[in-house]
Amino acid sequence: MITVVGIGADGWPSLSAEARAAVAQADLLVGGERQLDLVPPDEASAAERRAWPKRLTELVDELPALAADGREVVVLASGDPLLHGVGTTILQRLGDDGVRVIPAVSSFALACARLRWPASSVELVSATSRIAEIVVPALQPGRRAVVLGFGPTTAARVARVARERGFGASRLVVLEELGGATERIVESTAQEWGEREAAALHLVALEVRGDGPLLGRAPGLPDDAFEHDGQITKRDVRAVTLAALVPVPGQLLWDVGAGSGSVAIEWLRAAPGARAVAIERNQARAERIARNALTLGVPRLRVVHGAAPDAFDELVDGPDERPDAIFLGGGLRGSGLLTRCLGQLKPGGRLVANVVTVEGERVLADARAEHGGRLTRLAVAHAEPLGGFTGWRPAMTVTQWELRVR
Repeated sequence: MITVVGIGADGWPSLSAEARAAVAQADLLVGGERQLDLVPPDEASAAERRAWPKRLTELVDELPALAADGREVVVLASGDPLLHGVGTTILQRLGDDGVRVIPAVSSFALACARLRWPASSVELVSATSRIAEIVVPALQPGRRAVVLGFGPTTAARVARVARERGFGASRLVVLEELGGATERIVESTAQEWGEREAAALHLVALEVRGDGPLLGRAPGLPDDAFEHDGQITKRDVRAVTLAALVPVPGQLLWDVGAGSGSVAIEWLRAAPGARAVAIERNQARAERIARNALTLGVPRLRVVHGAAPDAFDELVDGPDERPDAIFLGGGLRGSGLLTRCLGQLKPGGRLVANVVTVEGERVLADARAEHGGRLTRLAVAHAEPLGGFTGWRPAMTVTQWELRVR
């Protein structure tokens, strides 16, 4: 049996009777050095103690073998092991058969309690990857967020991101060693915090204030929110395109011929936990996509520099890596790429293709005749000055084909 036990900064005294019994019966005790030190030497005295290696997943994958022949393996985790903790990693890699979880109070719950913030109105952001830009989607006036970090510089990195985006006036509260004997809470603002370090174990609470750009999560960010060279799915068409793609948490999008990466980036912003790959043959554009993803708070976007469909070969490693949705926005000269994309989709997957040329329209019309789906023409015009008057300036008409694979 593998038992994952949550333990707070206050250590052994706060563990429930069930958690103490599990630790006492352990043959192998696994955890970070800090968690292992919280278990007194006379508790689990017969257990072997093993700290996590640098690559945590290597030991996670060993756990079933270590728990063979009736051995009891106890994994110690901070607070609630299933709240961005090692318990989630264990269940994702090993499944839930033979795994028991005994949680403690999470640091998120403690932070909300200390600040008297109703937890249901607070966004939890995990910056344990050390990339603080992941907080960007939460930077909306009046929004409250609690950021889980890693190491003493988390507060400084979060403060920097808020300042750079015009939200330096945000209330910033650093909560150190919550629940422990050395608990400390420091109030500041993102502007005033500067580069100060905090205790290695701390959270950052933000109450967003300032006059930074208002960037919502609904698809259709302004075009100037992205760095681009003109190769971008324009705002109005992008909003319609994302609606057709249907962003879903946990699902995977391939953005083929990604240009600026705007569709993949908005897919990730719209559905927390979604995944996306941006495929772009132009090196400068591929680098630009990565910058846009970081700026707009979705650093987990995978950017592949390569030409489709050849680049597909390195993307699929088992059925789980086949995409749930594919967007083709880079132009179509023939049906070959379209056919390859259809062959990659999971059952129930969605393909959306946009074209602006007559040749591309022929390809989509033929595809609709063969496969069905929906063909839509999108014509958008914007009011602009015309002499002393105002006139309508039309954008290029876009023909869109969407199909759900059976």
